This record gives sequence, structure tokens and C-alpha cells, in this order.
Amino acid sequence: MTAKQLMINEEVADALAQGRGVVALESTLLAHGLPAGRNRAVAARLETVIRNAGAAPATIAVLDGTARIGLTEAELDRVCDPAADLVKLSRRDLGPALGLRGNGATTVASTSALAHAAGISLFATGGMGGVHRGAETSWDVSADLDVLASTPVTVVCSGVKSILDIPATLEVLESRSVPVLSYRTDHFPAFYLRDSGLPSPWRVDSPEAAAAVIAAHHASVPGDAGVVLANPIPAVHEMPRALHDELLRTGLELLAEKGVHGKDVTPLLLEHFHRTSEGASLDANEELVVSNAELAAAVAVALAESR
Repeated sequence: MTAKQLMINEEVADALAQGRGVVALESTLLAHGLPAGRNRAVAARLETVIRNAGAAPATIAVLDGTARIGLTEAELDRVCDPAADLVKLSRRDLGPALGLRGNGATTVASTSALAHAAGISLFATGGMGGVHRGAETSWDVSADLDVLASTPVTVVCSGVKSILDIPATLEVLESRSVPVLSYRTDHFPAFYLRDSGLPSPWRVDSPEAAAAVIAAHHASVPGDAGVVLANPIPAVHEMPRALHDELLRTGLELLAEKGVHGKDVTPLLLEHFHRTSEGASLDANEELVVSNAELAAAVAVALAESR
């Protein structure tokens, strides 16, 4: 990637040069996952909690054909403006967006790829993608999984969304040799829910323990696989399971009724959750992302101090 195609802002570049912690943040959450106004407030909140923990935030987007690693206030305004109409970019879309000088918001897959290109090894998001329900016939599997298998970036998330096939997702991560750690729990979380009902392969109970695993994985294990650090939504913000299950049932019925497939599934279901829960899922979404950013920053600082 040429210097014109990858631009690292001064705060992030300084932190990387000094060996301090840096945390990447995606921009699809801001451009497509949250309503106007709230998205900009969440963007500021995420960057603030990372700085308060001693790390540098690096929100990532493609603007005017350049991958921006760390955004200015004006660039964050642009990403959060619905009129900007940013395209949702997975890793496969980066070439067209860069080559055609386009504008786009990055997903887990593309954020991980660009973060690695910039020398950033920690990334905080809400929930990563996975195997969709019915994938045995649709072949609908998120690019996030293959990118994680080939990109040495740790993704701090609240597990995967319960709208996905979580057992199949964990099987794919195992087959791709991606370590899965759960933070202070023996269970793998499911985004709005703290417990998916499935055990986690590994547990860590401190940022330092997570940093030790990540360091050992990259230093001693052959291959370029990343790491999943699954951080359950804070208990006080967990969605009541009965409400969640009803929203999921009606959401899946809506997908079938509309014949929605592929990359449109998650946005439609999340919008259904937000609208039907009268904002309860929106609050949960914000709080889990903030919690993940705090944890990612603490791990990034621990990794920097251990070097």
C-alpha cells in the first residue's frame, strides 16, 4: 500500500513510534450502526475512554481514496454524517474504494487488515461477524473469520451477535486456529447477552493475562492468525433474555418475509432490535462497545509495558 493510500494521523504515528498502546476502531458502527447524532457522541466517547486508559485511539475509514488511520474531528464529523453516504467496506472492497478514490466505512475485516498494515495489533468493536444461520445452504459466512485467520490482530468484542450461528462460528475459529479467550468468564458471550450457553475455550482474568497470551501467540506459534478476546456486556446493561429472544424470533421472521441475505442481514436485524425494543438494544450496543474499548486499551498498555 502506497503512502498516498495509507495515512496515519500524528497522534497514532507518535504512539506507534514511542511503543505506546494503540487501539483501532471501526467506522461502520458510526456510519451504519447508530443513528445520526448519537453516532458522533459515541465516537467521541470511545476515543476518550481509550485516551484515559493511556492508549491512542485510531478510528479507521477510507476517505477520498485514502485509508485514514486515526481521524480528525472534522473527519469524524464526516463519517457520522448520513449525507456522506459512506459505503460499507469489507476487505474485498478496499481495492475498489482505494483505486476509485471512494469513501467508505470499515467493517471488522477491513479494519483488521488496515490496522495491521499500519502496525496496530489491538482492535475494539461491538460484535464480530460469523457463520449465518442456514449457511449450510446459503454459504453466508462473514469475511471476518478468514481475515482473523490470516491477520495478526487481536479483536476485542462481545462475542458474536446472537442472530448468527454461534456454535458453527466457534467451530470455524477452531479450524482456522484462532485462539478464543473470554474475559473473566468461562462462557462465550453473545453480544446483548453475557452467556451464549457455550463454553469458552480459554479464560483470562486481567489485561495482563490477556497480553501475555497475545504476546506468546504471536511470538511462539507459527502462522499469522489473530486472537479473539470476548468481553461480556456489563451485567447492568445486559438485555433481558425474554425480550432478546422475542426480538430475535420476530427479526428472523422479518428476514424470511423480505428475503434478505448477505451483508444486508445484520443491519436489518439490528435496526429491528433498536426500533422494536424502543432503544433498549441501542443503549446496550453503546455500553458494550465502550466496555470493549476500555478493555482493549488496558491490554494495549499492558502489551506495550511488557515489551
